[in-house]
Amino acid sequence: VQEGEEEALAGPSQPEESSAGKAAWERLRDGRGVEPEEFERANRFTPPAFIRPKRELHDDEPPDISLEQREQILNDEMCEICEVWTAESLFPCRICHRVYHDGCLRRMGYLQKDSAVEVTETAHTETGWSCYYCDNLNLLLTEEEMYSLMETLRNCKIIPGVCLTLDDFLHYKHQVHKQQFERTMPEAQEEQAALQFNALDPDKKGHIEWQDFLSHESIQLLQKIRPQNALLRLLTPKERERARAAFLALDQDNDGFIGEGECRQARHTWFRKHQKEMLSCNVSPASSRNGKSPEKILPATKQEETSIDWPGFLQENVAYILAARPNSAALHLQPLA
Repeated sequence: VQEGEEEALAGPSQPEESSAGKAAWERLRDGRGVEPEEFERANRFTPPAFIRPKRELHDDEPPDISLEQREQILNDEMCEICEVWTAESLFPCRICHRVYHDGCLRRMGYLQKDSAVEVTETAHTETGWSCYYCDNLNLLLTEEEMYSLMETLRNCKIIPGVCLTLDDFLHYKHQVHKQQFERTMPEAQEEQAALQFNALDPDKKGHIEWQDFLSHESIQLLQKIRPQNALLRLLTPKERERARAAFLALDQDNDGFIGEGECRQARHTWFRKHQKEMLSCNVSPASSRNGKSPEKILPATKQEETSIDWPGFLQENVAYILAARPNSAALHLQPLA
């Protein structure tokens, strides 16, 4: 009788949790994240089916990205959603070639009130706006890579769609490190993880949003399992052009080399939404979050430090360029000091 009573108490909630959890994992697998299911879908377009990329045989070979040969940047002429051309009201993605009507984005459910104002204000500026394909770093993962990430999240009891506190984040990082290396995570790495949490929580809410956590884990997984050459092949023409402009601005004597310190500083510039803050206060993201006074950045001569050429610059920065794609103010890959 006692067992029957326990089963009766535990029974009803279990299938519901299992069903909800299964649906959440399916949305995650399909690259849709966790979307609000209750919002009114009348007069809305059907969201597109995201197709995960496949690795090609030549992906690990060095790509030919010339410093001297500039690329012509051409946006599509028609809206990606409705395929209608109206030049004045199209919003271009700052990462890819796609353009969109704001009305089409609203009907897709990708543009809410706050984001509508942001898109209108930033799409045609230097800051720019990322479309829903480029905004989601998780869509860069192949099916196999996504399966690997889902297994890690499941093993660490991470629930899709749920925000993470600092304790949750550090506990997860400790578990992942323990599973991978079979030893406790060093204190220095825990401090770095705490800095990364702060970078993912720019508004100091005390938690990080699920989508920001997912983007961070996705770019970290790409860093871990794909060679640098494969990451370089993910860069779009717009990203390659911005990288060229950054390198040429640093290479003031035009000898094809920059200093290692300059290369490290460039990592902060990819996070375009933070550019004004950094320029106005001259504080790097890491130093401002630590609460420490910023160190003066002295120009180092190339004789004093290692010199880096254009290919080396790309390899050092590619992960940060990719991590800067989302519109979120969070830094999905905290640049090391």
